[in-house]
Amino acid sequence: MPKIFFTEDHEWLSVEGGIATVGITNHAQEQLGDLVFVELPEVERVVEKGEAIVVVESVKAASDVYAPLNGEVIEINEELNGNPALVNSAAEGEGWLWKMKVSDESQLEGLLDAAGYQALVG
Repeated sequence: MPKIFFTEDHEWLSVEGGIATVGITNHAQEQLGDLVFVELPEVERVVEKGEAIVVVESVKAASDVYAPLNGEVIEINEELNGNPALVNSAAEGEGWLWKMKVSDESQLEGLLDAAGYQALVG
């Protein structure tokens, strides 16, 4: 069963077997408005926690999405190339952005659970 975590920068991640699926939270997509473009990372890119690796653009603004953990990008959500609005309709599900192989699972300890994230956003 995957474990779900959240960041204070409004990313969510589902972690199972050392693989994290990452996206932006429903709260974040509501704040951004209708997405019109998503720039995804390259597969095999090695990332560090806190590094900006995705750009999402909406009718309101452009925003960076940050790597929640150290690791390597192993897959991107190709569906977003032709349908960035999928993030709006299913932010915490089919609108995921990338999957990564986690290199330091101890970094999970600094992330929020669902109750902690809800307290953050009110």
